[in-house]
Order: sequence, then C-alpha cells, then structure tokens
Amino acid sequence: MRLKTISVVLTAVLLATGCQRGSDAKAEAPHGYVEGAEETAEQQSRLVLADAGTGAVQILDLITEKVSPAGKVGNVRELATDGRFAFLGSDTGAHVVDSGAWMVDHGDHVHYYRAKIRTAGDIQGKRPRHIHSDPAITAVSFQDGSVRVYDRTKLEAGAVDEGRSLGSGTQPVPVIPYQEHLLVPGTGSRQDVVEVRDRHGAVKASLEQTCPQVRGEAVTRRGVVFGCSDGALLVTAKDGKFTGEKIPYGGPVADRDRPTDFRHRVGSTTLTAKAGSNAVWVLDVTKRSWKRVQTGPVIAVNTAGEGAPLLALTANGVLKGYDVATGKQTAATKPLSGPGRKVGPQAVIEVDTSRAYVNDSAARKVYEIDYNDDLRLARTFPLDFAPSLMVETGR
Repeated sequence: MRLKTISVVLTAVLLATGCQRGSDAKAEAPHGYVEGAEETAEQQSRLVLADAGTGAVQILDLITEKVSPAGKVGNVRELATDGRFAFLGSDTGAHVVDSGAWMVDHGDHVHYYRAKIRTAGDIQGKRPRHIHSDPAITAVSFQDGSVRVYDRTKLEAGAVDEGRSLGSGTQPVPVIPYQEHLLVPGTGSRQDVVEVRDRHGAVKASLEQTCPQVRGEAVTRRGVVFGCSDGALLVTAKDGKFTGEKIPYGGPVADRDRPTDFRHRVGSTTLTAKAGSNAVWVLDVTKRSWKRVQTGPVIAVNTAGEGAPLLALTANGVLKGYDVATGKQTAATKPLSGPGRKVGPQAVIEVDTSRAYVNDSAARKVYEIDYNDDLRLARTFPLDFAPSLMVETGR
C-alpha cells in the first residue's frame, strides 16, 4: 500500500541543542551540536526501503551508495517518515527505525546531520493510519479511531515510551502537532470541525472554517492543509491564534475525484494528488488555487514545487513531466523496467531539491531522475530484494 494511509508531517525533526542554550552553554558546545551525530555541509539523503513480501528493511545511502540492513518487519503494509525516523506499519503497530539522517531548519540557516542507523522500538496499536511529528512529539492515529502521543526525544534516544492517549473517535483522523498545539479534525460534536488542542489533549479552540469529510493532509511552510469535500482548509497560526482559510475547488468535484493523498517536496508549498483515474490535482498553497491536469491513468505523482515539472508515473514504468501552468506534457522516459513490465502497485515518487526517486519492486531497482534535465535517468540502484515501499530521509 502506498503512503495514503500513513501520512507524516515532513518538518524539521530536531531543535539543535546549540540554538536553544544560553551564552554559557554555547561556550561548552558548538552551535548546532548534537550528541552522537556528525554535522555535515550538505544534505544526507537516504532511502528507507521495505520488501512487503519478506519484511526486510534496507537503507540506501544516496551519497555513498551503500545499502545497509535495518531489520525485518512481518506483514509490513505501509512505510512513512518524518524526515528522520521511518515508521513501518503493520496490523499490530509500527516498527520505528532511526535512519541516521536528518535536517534541522531554523529559517535563516539549516543544519544537516548523519549518525548510525538503529532501531528505535515498536509502537503498539491496531494498524497505524496516520503518523505526524514535530520536534517534541509524535502523534499516531490508529485504525480503531484511537490516538496516542509519544515523546519524540525518547525516539532520538533509541526508545519508544508508552505514549499518552488522546481519546478515541469513530474513525482514524490525522492529528497534527503544529505550533506547540495539536490540530484534531472530525472528532468533536461536529464532524466537520477542526479543533485546536494543547499537548495534553484539552480543547483550546475550534476553527470557524469547517472541513467536511477530511481526506488527505500536509504540512507546508504556509501552514497545515486538510483535504475537504469542498476544497482544502489551510490552517495557520500567529501569536498563538489559529485561523482557517478555505481554498475551494472552484467547481463541483465528484467524490471519486477528490484528492486523498497529498505528495510534495519538503519545504514546498505545491501539493499534488491523484484526481480520480485520469487526472492529477495540483494545489498551490501560496496562490490559494487548484489546477487539474489531465494525465491519463497514473499510479504516483509528485513535484518539486514552483517552476518544476509535475511528475506522474504510469503502471508500465513511464515517468512523465507536465508543465503545471499549461497542463501540457513536456517530457517522458522510456519504460523504466523495460518494455512490457510494470513497476509495482506501491511505487512512489520521492522528490528533493534536484532529483526524483522511483522504486521498482518488479525489477528490484531504484531509479534516480534528474527532473530538471528532461527526466534524464541519472543513476540506477540494483538491489537484491524487492523495494515495495520507499521513503526518503535526511530532508
């Protein structure tokens, strides 16, 4: 299964120690110092890969090209990340792996880190459906509607705490840590209301703008986006006050054509999602606008953001590029797996600032694409296992 049942907040994953301490402490440790980690000058991108058939978990370092084993998870069904940790979901919970690569974004500067790959522990529950993190906590929504919040600093130390219950609803909803609060949609007396709660779960406010039938969510630099039956709801905060702004579709949209799984590059404010069986949605959060691009049937979509092409992958392994403004196709690869072969139903497109990555479980390969050079195939990584599931960390 692709990342449409476990959604993760892709934000800065650690508050650098040196940036939080007073002048006396700074004399003891360099700015940005993190114990047990090496600070680097460039992004440390790694791909966490899981074989749904065998449960094998491997991590591909995109700088050294080394593949490292990271354990085994029985009946793994989903894979998600918060930029550092990988959450491998099954019917009994989520196995947490520290990928050893992450980024800390302080707005005016960025820190990149690398450390040893290790297991952080296991989150117990009836199939995690949504997982979101901020520097302090990780919120997990389970299939039975229950929600638990975990101490993220414990994960950084290599352990999973017991968690704290936020109660239970009738269905799993994405609970998002944001601006030292929790955004909780669809669990109050009105199912179309988004509540603002404190870290202990107490309701502090309810947004005036509603969001009926929440499906899909994302965190951007402009705020948190929830997909609603009548468009999108953008939630922002200023001076402790939370507000919601609706971004309507601009016309009627059938239920089957609604976006359910937003994909985007970390730091970007352009979101993508499949629009039914023959098109793709592009949501420009900055411009507050939707665009529907007629792509034909695709199994995965993504984009690096403003000025970059919309990327769409077909079942037979053809990656296509589209100009978002015109909706016209601008480039296409040959079938990545070769003629007559499919890449696998759980293939995804991971995008960073210069490259895109596609996992091909059928051919046991991962492809690196230069999307700024007519979708040129830059590197191919042959593997000795089927990379059914994939996420990128270090961002």
